[in-house]
Parts: sequence; C-alpha cells; structure tokens
Amino acid sequence: MDDAAPPDLLADLLARLRAARKAAAADPFGDPVLLVALDISRALDEGRLTTDALAALIARMAREAADERASRIAAYTGMGEDRAVLARLAARLVRPDPEDSPVPFAAYRDAVERIRFAAVFTAHPTFSLPIATGTALAEAACGAILPDGLAHRPAPVTLEDEFVQAAAAIARGRDALDVLSDSLFEAGRAVWGERALALLPRPVILSSWVGYDTDGRTDIGWQDTLRLRLRMKRLQLARLADRLEPLGDCAAPIVARARAAEAAVAAQEAAAPVKPDAQNTRAFALVMVEGHETALTTPDPLLALFARAMEAAPDAATRQALAVQRAGLVAHGLALAHTHVRLNATQVHNALRQRLGIAASPEDRAARRGLLAQINAALGEVVPVPLDFGALLAEQASAVKLVMTVAQMVKHIDGSHPVRFLIAETETGYTLLSALWLARRFGIADKVEISPLFETADALERGERVLEEALRSPHFRDYLRMHGRLCLQFGYSDSGRYVGQLAASYLAERLKIRLAEQLRRHGLEGVELVLFDTHGESIGRGGHPSSLADRFAYLSPPAARAALAGAGLPLREEAAFQGGDGYLLFGTERLALATVARIAEHAFAPQAEAEDPIYIEADWGADFFATIRREMATLVEDPGYAALLGAFGPGLLDKTGSRPAARQADGGGGPVRITHPSQLRAIPNNAILHQMGFLANTLHGIGTAAAANPEVFADLAARSPRFARALAMARRAAACSDIGVLRAAVDMLDPSPWLDRAGFTKRPGRRETLTSVAMALERLDLSPATRRMFRRLQADHQALRAAWPDLPVMPDRLVLAHALRLCLVQRLWLLAAALPEFSPRHGQTRETLIARLLQLDVPPVLDLLGQIFPAAPDPATGLDFGEPSAPREGASYAAEHATIFGPMAAFFALVRECSAVISHEVGAFG
Repeated sequence: MDDAAPPDLLADLLARLRAARKAAAADPFGDPVLLVALDISRALDEGRLTTDALAALIARMAREAADERASRIAAYTGMGEDRAVLARLAARLVRPDPEDSPVPFAAYRDAVERIRFAAVFTAHPTFSLPIATGTALAEAACGAILPDGLAHRPAPVTLEDEFVQAAAAIARGRDALDVLSDSLFEAGRAVWGERALALLPRPVILSSWVGYDTDGRTDIGWQDTLRLRLRMKRLQLARLADRLEPLGDCAAPIVARARAAEAAVAAQEAAAPVKPDAQNTRAFALVMVEGHETALTTPDPLLALFARAMEAAPDAATRQALAVQRAGLVAHGLALAHTHVRLNATQVHNALRQRLGIAASPEDRAARRGLLAQINAALGEVVPVPLDFGALLAEQASAVKLVMTVAQMVKHIDGSHPVRFLIAETETGYTLLSALWLARRFGIADKVEISPLFETADALERGERVLEEALRSPHFRDYLRMHGRLCLQFGYSDSGRYVGQLAASYLAERLKIRLAEQLRRHGLEGVELVLFDTHGESIGRGGHPSSLADRFAYLSPPAARAALAGAGLPLREEAAFQGGDGYLLFGTERLALATVARIAEHAFAPQAEAEDPIYIEADWGADFFATIRREMATLVEDPGYAALLGAFGPGLLDKTGSRPAARQADGGGGPVRITHPSQLRAIPNNAILHQMGFLANTLHGIGTAAAANPEVFADLAARSPRFARALAMARRAAACSDIGVLRAAVDMLDPSPWLDRAGFTKRPGRRETLTSVAMALERLDLSPATRRMFRRLQADHQALRAAWPDLPVMPDRLVLAHALRLCLVQRLWLLAAALPEFSPRHGQTRETLIARLLQLDVPPVLDLLGQIFPAAPDPATGLDFGEPSAPREGASYAAEHATIFGPMAAFFALVRECSAVISHEVGAFG
C-alpha cells in the first residue's frame, strides 16, 4: 500500500483482491483471502492504515450492500402496477376467456369466498436489522434514497419490539387485502351489478404467532399471550372504525359500536397483569368477564349492522367500501390476523404423563401400540371441565397452561375463528391424540386446529406413519370431519441443516403427494388440506432467491397441487414471513401490495398440464436427493463440522432475538465446546455457515449426486422447472460461498501458519506473540478435525463445479468482507496473546481467557478483565477522610486498557460490523 491510505480504499483493496484471486487461479497453493488479510494487517502495523479508516470502509461496504439488497427486494416482489394486476386477475376469474360468457355467479362465489392462502407472520429470532434500518431498506426498495449513518448491526429486541414490527407489517398486509377485495367486487359488479356486493371474498388471509409461540421461549407467559391477543383485537376494531368513519352517516352505527368495543378492549388490555399474582389476576378476570358484552366476543353484532348501512349508503362506491370492510371482518374476526400458538411435542407428552399417569415414552416404538390404545380409551372418557383465570396461576405444565390460555381466548376475546395449535417436532400420532385430549378436556376441540410440525428428518420421512397412527383413531377422524380440514406444517430449519435443504424439499413434496391416498383410505375425501410451509427452506429468513412467485412454486410444486386436486381435496396453502427480515416484504404499502398480488396470482394459478421431466425420471430423482441426504448426514456427524461451527462462529453473530445461539457453560466459564450441530439452534447454525463463507447445508452432497450421472443432471437442470427451482437455491448458495474463504477460516485454526509467520516476521516482539497464538490454538486442538472435514467439503464442491461449470462464484466485495474480518480476528487474537499474567480470578486463568478470546467470547471476557485490571486508580485518591492517610498502593492499568483492552473492543465491534455486511450481501441472517 502507499504511505498514506488511498483516497478510494475500497477500490484499492478490491483491485488487490482481484489480482490475488487471478494469481491463485494458476497457483493451487495460493490463498487470496489470507494474503489480502495479511496485507491489511501489515498496513495497520506500519501505520499506513488506521482503525478509523477500516471502520469507514466497512460502513461504506454496509451501505453499498444494503443498497443492493433493497434493489433485490424490489425485483424479488415483482413490484409494479399491482392494483392493475389485481384488477386483471379478478376480471379473469369472472370471465376466463374474454370471448366467452362469464362464469356462473355461484362459481365466482366459490372461487373468492374459499380461503386459498394465508401469510403467517412469525417471530423467530431473525430481527437482524434495527427497526429504523429495516424501514429505510423497505423504503429504498420502493425508490427512496438510503440515508447515511444507518446502524446495520442488530439491536436488542424484546417481545414488545417483535409484536410492534409484526403488527405494522400485518396492518399494511390488511390494506393490501382490501385492494384485492375491492378488485374482486369491482369485477363482480361489472357482470352481476349490486348482487356482487353480497359476496364475502377472502381468498387470502393473514395469520400470526407473534406473542403466542412458546416453543423454546421463556419470555412469553400466559398473560403476555392474552395481552397481545387483546391488542390484536383492539387494532382490528380501531382499523374498522377508521376505515368506515369517512363514509359518513350510513356507517356511523358500526363506527360507534366498534369504538365502544375498542375502549372496552383497551381497558381489558391495560388490566392484563405483567407479573401475575392472585390479586391482579382476579382483577383482570373481572374486567374480562364484566366487559363481555361491550368488548364483543364475536363480530356478529357488528356484521348485523352492515345490511342497514349498505341500504343507507348514498352511492355504489360507498356500498362497495362497506362490503370491503365487511369482508375483512368476516375473514379475520376480531383480530388483525388469525391466531397460531405453538409448543413442543415433549411438552404435550409431559402434560399427559401428569394428567393420565401414562408412563411409557412415545419414543419407545415397542410400547407405541399400547400407548395409542391408552390415549384412545382416554379420549372416549374425557369430560370437559370448567375453567377460570385462577387456574392459570396454579398450572405448571406448559401444554396444559397453553390450552387453558386458548380456552380463555376463545371464550373471552374472540370465538369466531379457530386457533391453530402447532406442535413442533411431532414424530408420532400419539402427540396429536394427546393434544386432542387436552382440547376436549377444556371444551375447545371445536375451536382448535391441531397441526403437527414435520421438521426433523425422521418426521418428514415418517410423516405418513405419524398421520396413520392418528387417523386410525375414530376420535381423530371425527375431529377432522367436524372441522372439515387437516392442518399440517412443514419446517425446513432442522431437516435442512441435517439432510440438506434440497433433500428436505424433496421429502416434504413426497409426503404431500402421498396425503391424498391416505385420506381416501380413511374415508376423508373432501376434507380440506391446510399445508403450512415455513421459510427455513431458504438460504435464510428473507433470503430465497429468484422471485416471490418462484418461492411459492418451490414450496408448493405443481405436481403436488395437481395430485391433491385430482383427489378432490381442497387445498389451502400457507407460508411464513419470519421475523424482521421476512417482514420486509410488507415493509411499505407498495411492497405489501406487490406481495399480496404475487400471493393472489399463485393462489389462483391454473394447474400445470405438462408433466415435469423430473417426475418421469423418478428413480434418478430419488437417487439424487437420497445421495444429498446421505452426504449431508455424514457431514453432520463429522466431528470437524461441529468444531468448525463452534470454533468462533457463534462469536461472529449479534443476538437477533430471544434465544441464545448455543447453550452456555455453568459458572460463567464461556461457551460450551460444540460437539454436534444439534447443540446449536437452526437459525444460528445457518447464520454461521453464511459468516464462514460456505453454505454447506444447501450445497454439500450435490456434487456427489451430480457426479453419479452428470449428463442427466445437466439435461434435467435445463428441462425440468421443478429441478431448476431446487437448483436455483444451490446457485444462490454458491454465489454466497467460496471454498477459499472457508479454507482461510480453517487455516486460522491451524497452529502451523501462525508458526510460519513467526519465522518470517521482523517486527520486534511479534515472533513471541505469534508463537503464543499458535500454542493457544494447539491447546484448543480444533485443526486436525476441521482440516479433515474441509477436505470432505472440498472434494464434493470440486465435483459440483465439474458437473456444473457455470455455477456462480462469490463476488469480490463479499470476499473482501470475509478477508477484512479475518484480518480483524487475527488482530484480536494477537492482542489476546498479549494479556498480562494474573492470579486466578472467578475460576478463570490467563490461559482460559485467551481460549475464550480465540472463540470470540469477547464482551464477557473484557468485562472480567476490567475487574482484574481496573483502568482507574483508587477512587478515594485526593479526598480528605479526616485523618492522615498512607500512600495509596492501588495500581492503575490504564496502559493495558489503552493498548490491549480498548483496541480489542474496537476490533471486535468491527468484526460484528463485517458480519452485518455479509448478512446484507447474502440477503438474510439465517
């Protein structure tokens, strides 16, 4: 580098990186990432580059990456003249062929009054952007200029923050649904006149589990769920009144009734206890019970007022506006969105063990038949019991408490729509029957839609058998006939990280196709299927490639839709928009309208006629995905893979929600050594792969699978839309991956390169510091396992590049972000090796603190070092205490803070800033 930092540092570094990458293409032993990282480090050593200049560079990279991310969001939604798009869609529903007669009115009613799709707002810990930055990003996608000075690292997020963001996105979604309804009414009136205003269109609805999802969370109590559900009710009532008020006198009675209910609900919400005890729970209960009539527990009293309002409306436009709001009220009841609650299958099992004394474990397959017989007998004998709010105080079982909460919700808040009861990690039909017993026990079986979540590899493979165990029960079949639908959820977070994202997609599709025969066999033809796909199937929450339209086709392949339609099974599809990253698609009115337009286009898309070649080559397809699964499963069990994920990966991540990335050690001793990926949660697992520069959960195994028959691979990639959609995921993952970046991270864990540098350095004192880092890495002993694992990944990736020559490579700017961060981590490790000696404190020694710093467990270590080496002298110095004093002997460690601890904190902050840049480049957190 020049003696002074160049005027365009980014251009200079990118030029150096390109030269290094070009040289490495002809040198199998060159490593451009580490070379550039070392070049930057030397410039810092020699004063040719400052930390402030690096910070400015990283801020610029974050800004440019965010700008590009905003452009991708705009393109992804297909944003355009979406009001016109919805108008044309509605017109096609009325008259599919412009040269032909319109469809019968009854056919149009059936088309628009059946729910076809639900957008579900969830609160997984993926709030990876501060609220202001997320807002600015959404506005930039709509053409605004991204402001300077935005923060890009995640800010601490509370349950309240999650709810506020979700409610704002849902409100924009509801406005977009009003535009859809208006288009459907307009098209209907063009043919049937005022008769069309009697319709209740609701082809698309919104749902939410924000504040209601207790799977893996301890920050959501029953009181929080009820308080937030009351707020959803209040927001719905306020929205209804706000939309109707401008319509004048005709709507005044509805507005007055809605405002009165809104005030009553506000009082109920305010009475919800923060920390429940007997007295405040009793006060809350009395407010809830006494406010029944005014607050409403069903929208029927409001709906009854619409007929007179429409008769009194002065013109057709006002009547149509009233019809639009009535449709939204019917579709969503007394809430901005439908309600999903969620917990874990183990919690359900524990509840039944306590209630019924069932000792056998559902995981014990040898005891499964007897267990199913016991629960079926219990279902035949269960008697509903009364319930009051006081019972919630005494109940300890999580599942029982959640069912009680739902019972109070439908009794006292809104009973017009069933509550979805999602059960994570369902791997046996016993779980579903147990949930049904709980629902019957508290008298709400008709108000709860029990839905298994198939997310583990075993669950996706055994999903048919899980359902079979439940469907053999006459109680469960009667329950499904009562509701008229079977609800299933498919998760890709756990299955994707264990068997690979592409293989998980194949397993989910296969299960969906087989559902038709299973329901027919049990006499359940005509039962509606609700298939809810979460967004873990993607590169990361909010990071699906290509387009929103393509995402829906990927989640619900045409072949699966056709199979279910051919069996006469009505289908409702649902997809999750997860956390702040997912909410970006509803981040402005224009984005929300575009998203709803794409949903509507998908919901009403005609069935594909041509058979996809991937299904003709069914044996090859099954072998291809089975190979991916096998290779990924082998990788997951490789000790080096866990070592790579846990080495310093969690330290690269800011907290983006309520859950820790991994379990913590007892006694404050730092992070537990990760020995298996299961010790990490799915989202940080995927986010670490992003940050390490190689998305193994999407890419690994494809090379081996493709190499088995590269000609068929290339042919189907070109001719099969279904296969191409799956490979689009791999293509995007490849653009975010570089085997050289991963190699550089693996090299960082190897003591040998550090010793090599020690032998070359001429800088005074540096040889000893580099050697100390090498010795500390030797003690961690991560290198042998990670190098073996790396060779496994490298071999498969080389096979993939050979079979797929035009696979994209990681862009230079993203490679540079990784190189910059590796440099910063190296600098931090050098400072760690310079820690002064100290006597053991809080069970920690100098060696254990250095080990924690190598794992980037920086903030707690700096806190402890601040106690061991206080920066300020004795605070009593200079004060008169009324008697002669001895000389103060307390030491000040200001020099250590200035030369070691302060720079270490600065470097670590920049490490995390680089992580934010990488998240922008990838377009998701995890």
